[in-house]
Amino acid sequence: MKIVGVDSMSGKRWKSLVAVCLTAAFLLTAAGAQTTNSSKSEQVATSGTTPKVMNIWPGVAPGTEQWKQKEATIAFGLMQSIVNVTTPTLTAYLPDPAKATGTAVIIAPGGGFIFLGTDAHEIAEWLAARGIAGFVLKYRTAPLEGKTDAELGKSGGARFGTQLANHALIAEDGKYGIDDGIQAIKVVREHAAELGVSPDRIVFMGFSAGGSIAEFASVNPDVSARPNYAAPIYGAPFPVPSIPKDVPPFFMEMAQDDALAGPQIVAFYDALKTAGYKPEFHI
Repeated sequence: MKIVGVDSMSGKRWKSLVAVCLTAAFLLTAAGAQTTNSSKSEQVATSGTTPKVMNIWPGVAPGTEQWKQKEATIAFGLMQSIVNVTTPTLTAYLPDPAKATGTAVIIAPGGGFIFLGTDAHEIAEWLAARGIAGFVLKYRTAPLEGKTDAELGKSGGARFGTQLANHALIAEDGKYGIDDGIQAIKVVREHAAELGVSPDRIVFMGFSAGGSIAEFASVNPDVSARPNYAAPIYGAPFPVPSIPKDVPPFFMEMAQDDALAGPQIVAFYDALKTAGYKPEFHI
């Protein structure tokens, strides 16, 4: 597969992402999935690849009703990140109905539950062009103080440093994003017919913190709100959860020199194996 329009380092990264996207999209099992009750989307996408934004909660997201921070997009050199997310959404990139495969991929970007990367939209566009509905999840992130890019970036960096010193804070900062991930699955499954996807072909792909969301969503107690396939990419659950019955198939990927997330990822893999599952793991 040839990918053009990117430099060599980006090309390597994208080849990896493309492989994951295809694996997650096509190696689905036929496990049944029930329709769930959840909020109606604020705006349901209809057709074509023009993205449509859907609120995933009716009204204010539960648990953060008192949050007052203002969402902002800040720049780090050539990169952009979203901070202070209070209203979680799904941005739907739907394929041409003539090409649609019925598969949906929810994509959760990374950023330590503090920042949200914006390149997940490129992945969703790539998927939609190949008949796969892509849904970019903008989930709630830890509150940051500051008005300028520099101030918000400094606040976020300090928060990340605190997380490194106290992993319990990762779980605290991530709990709302995990709730948003589970709710996103419910919304896509409930509106599957309107969105042109199959309710039993829902993939949850996440990167870094988004991978953690994919893992926790896949083992959440509500079986009907689990994805049908999970692809956590260098995503580590803090802490490693217990593994219930009927978890979806996993495609896992991480860098060998990942000293932060690596031990947790391996521990999660071992927990799946001990519970009798056979996750696919690429290092």
